Amino acid sequence: MTYKRILLKLSGEALMGQQQYGIDAERLMQYATEIKTVASKGVEVAIVIGGGNIFRGVQAAAFGLDRVQGDYMGMLATVINSMALQSALEKIDVSTRLLSGLTIQQVCEPYIRRRAVRHLEKGRVVIFGAGIGSPYFTTDSAASLRAIEIEADVVLKGTRVDGIYTADPEKDPNATKFNEISFNEVIEKNLNVMDMTAFTLCKENNLPIIVFDMNTEGNLERLLGGEPLGTLVNSSGKSDR
Repeated sequence: MTYKRILLKLSGEALMGQQQYGIDAERLMQYATEIKTVASKGVEVAIVIGGGNIFRGVQAAAFGLDRVQGDYMGMLATVINSMALQSALEKIDVSTRLLSGLTIQQVCEPYIRRRAVRHLEKGRVVIFGAGIGSPYFTTDSAASLRAIEIEADVVLKGTRVDGIYTADPEKDPNATKFNEISFNEVIEKNLNVMDMTAFTLCKENNLPIIVFDMNTEGNLERLLGGEPLGTLVNSSGKSDR
């Protein structure tokens, strides 16, 4: 495998599958199976999942709610998704631990960096729920921060598109894909990879990001096996892939 320890970032919206909201069981089991495959080959896997299929903090203002309250609601949504993925993984005999940025002792362990690293070293899949436990920070930021803390080799951002394009490929048929690009080029071209806080964390800590299509079966294994899937973002904009 190309990387020893990864942070896999999944969107909550992806868990909806073809539904309008909630969790699609088929998509959930697909993700669990993909994760099991790479974990069984010795890759240490940590995961952060968004909560957009249930609630997003930025929706709070539209409802007339307080933004901070809305963000905490969004964090709880990520815990629900994390619990669902944990159950799906355990159903196929993958040892997991769910660590939360919020204290919910009945269902999650509190996030402690050394504990998270120890779980990974023991071959357990670690899921980080509730973001970083503070409002105004996205799950992208949580993914970047946790990846840095556990000294992951890469952030893998699983999306429904197969990389980073010059424009939204679902809206612009003339959009072209980048196979590799530097952090500075992403900023110069104003490309939407992650929110700027998350992206800057990766840039400042020289942590590469790969954006790839997680919804195509087998892509995660192929990517970690060395196939040049998706778009690699790093300091140089070049790699040996």
